[in-house]
Amino acid sequence: MKTVSPKQPVTDAVRRLHEGRHHDPFEVLGCHPLNGRWQVRALLPGTAEAQVLVAGRRHPMTRLEQTDLFICDIASDKPPLYLLRWREGEGDWQQGEDPYRFGPTVGDLDLHLFGEGRHQHVYRVLGAHCCEHEGVPGVRFATWAPNAQRVSVVGDFNSWHGLRHPMRSRGPSGVWELFVPGLTAGGAYKFELRDAHGAVRLKADPYGNRFELRPATAAIVCPPDEFQWGDSEWLQRRASWDWQHAPISIYELHPGSWRRDASGAFLNFRDMAGQLADYVESLGFTHVELLPVTEHPLDDSWGYQTTGYFAPTQRFGSPDDFRYFVDLLHRRGIGVILDWVPAHFPRDAHALARFDGTALYEHEDPRLGEHADWGTLIFNYGRNEVKNFLLASANYWLEEFHLDGLRVDAVASMLYLDYSRKAGEWAPNRHGGRENLEAIDFLRELNSLVLGSHPGTLTIAEESTAWPQVTRPPWVGGLGFSMKWNMGWMHDTLSYMSREPIFRHYHQDELTFGLMYAFTENFLLPFSHDEVVHGKCSLLGKMPGDDWQRFANLRLLYTYLFTYPGAKLLFMGCEFGQPGEWAHQGQLPWELLEFAPHRGLQQLVGDLNRLYREQASLHRQGFEHGGFEWIDCHDATQSVLSYLRWDGEDFHVVILNFTPVVRHDYRIGVPRPGVYSEVVNSDSRFYGGSDVSNGTGIASEQVPWMNRRDSIRLSLPPLGALVLRLTGGQV
Repeated sequence: MKTVSPKQPVTDAVRRLHEGRHHDPFEVLGCHPLNGRWQVRALLPGTAEAQVLVAGRRHPMTRLEQTDLFICDIASDKPPLYLLRWREGEGDWQQGEDPYRFGPTVGDLDLHLFGEGRHQHVYRVLGAHCCEHEGVPGVRFATWAPNAQRVSVVGDFNSWHGLRHPMRSRGPSGVWELFVPGLTAGGAYKFELRDAHGAVRLKADPYGNRFELRPATAAIVCPPDEFQWGDSEWLQRRASWDWQHAPISIYELHPGSWRRDASGAFLNFRDMAGQLADYVESLGFTHVELLPVTEHPLDDSWGYQTTGYFAPTQRFGSPDDFRYFVDLLHRRGIGVILDWVPAHFPRDAHALARFDGTALYEHEDPRLGEHADWGTLIFNYGRNEVKNFLLASANYWLEEFHLDGLRVDAVASMLYLDYSRKAGEWAPNRHGGRENLEAIDFLRELNSLVLGSHPGTLTIAEESTAWPQVTRPPWVGGLGFSMKWNMGWMHDTLSYMSREPIFRHYHQDELTFGLMYAFTENFLLPFSHDEVVHGKCSLLGKMPGDDWQRFANLRLLYTYLFTYPGAKLLFMGCEFGQPGEWAHQGQLPWELLEFAPHRGLQQLVGDLNRLYREQASLHRQGFEHGGFEWIDCHDATQSVLSYLRWDGEDFHVVILNFTPVVRHDYRIGVPRPGVYSEVVNSDSRFYGGSDVSNGTGIASEQVPWMNRRDSIRLSLPPLGALVLRLTGGQV
């Protein structure tokens, strides 16, 4: 081996570079002017010989003694265009561009906007991206680690060696970047950091677009997106969609346990798409909502412990597979909503936790930065770069995957500093209060960005407290969400329905109280996955009585759901009465549809969905006082409720009997005289009921009742619901 002359000693910069402690490898590596010549320097661990190739001529490089740094002096008036050649041991010669002869790839404006938290497309800057730089194709890597001493990109292409590709520091921005010429898509990579304390960490890319299948955790370089979308008509309609006066009925599902293939393995997004579209279309739902499909390491978390905020999970295929899934559902007229988790993230060592050795994405103070309930960490919403990370993630899913909305998980935990904390376990805000002011600002900015940049999309808050104006615009003091889960209605309703009918008359207020606040927000009525796990029983399992009564109760409950003001959400399996709790380890028990009670329940859900979508009085004023009117909410003695749903002059009559007793000659007042017909009877034999019916027409009588001039007499089916419509003229 050749060595340089004693005139070129090992400097401190070279020593730090060789030890992996130099914060700016471009100070040493690449091509530098030296005494009227140009000196090329390359750090090549494991290399036996190296050369510089200039204009077809090979110049031998000399190894600096006791290092892996090779240097070569080139006589030239200007910086030479050169290639590096090297070989390991007696192996073949390899040849390629020197990453350290290229200038920066991240622009100053990008860094400025990121530092201010206003770069909604920062995912196109940070992460790994195939590109052409200074006329050479390759991959640009960039990450944010302001407190790291050194950051390298490692992967298959450099044998995961941290000294081969140390990255350029972009100073106070905290961004590190490197263009690796000649690299193509498909390779796995991570970032190796010498953190703020000198320890070496191997971290997954926070902005990675694709990851290895768990338990592996490396990101994968993705090719440029060339997917051919076919949903332009859907997007055009969505942009002018008047969603506040439209039917919204959501089928919530966990893709890993909705259906599986014949071997019990997960379905690919492409295989799932057609099956799901057929099923959802047959039941009449307007949207599907996916439990988080952002990358996550643990199946048992259902996706709620996210590590890849810019990547669909590899469990179900590639990013293009997911694009295919969304595109097909759109072309079939079905919207796609993503459950998105900005409230917390897991402690996995390979991911965001203490990314550069400091509390970077989280808070240092555990009173602010730790979720004791979930064993996770809380984002520091007051840090611009962290806020930008989350805002860009939201924008990424809507823009790059054409999603129709985000269901934002655990909003209540974001709003309150003392959420699930005892006295002394939380730190007040700057005014001494319990409100998380930074999180509030973030949520307002999130909703302004999403709803302003993507007309027709939805943001839906899972928020369970009395926080005011969750669905009102930020400019009037609201948070700006489109809708909010009506957790109070859901809890009260399920509490009532789980009681034995003989006791229900004591608790009628659990059904009527919700109308006191039903129009203070844009509410979505959720029977979600959270209500059918962790010992809560399935919805069918919550119902009292024998098998017949349990199914009757559930049919009654669903009719109540679809005729009550607000958007609707039903978790998979509930539509056919899954008897046991949801288990994510396998698929739904589809074999139950061989049995009549389950088929009947499924048929009712489909009919209710179609009625809700087709009849304007059941959806046009779902968020407005004018769309609802009580007929009688006081008949607690017989556990009966009756009400009207209005749209202009059009209306439907709803009567609910919450006891297993047939109520003959039950009289209710009606708005107009005429002949009324049953459009839904949850007790129909087609749904598995006892078929107590009122025939083909119910003529009104001029008998004043309930402050109305006209009334009708009905037979109320046991544990049954009737939906009536005026179908004939005055009698």
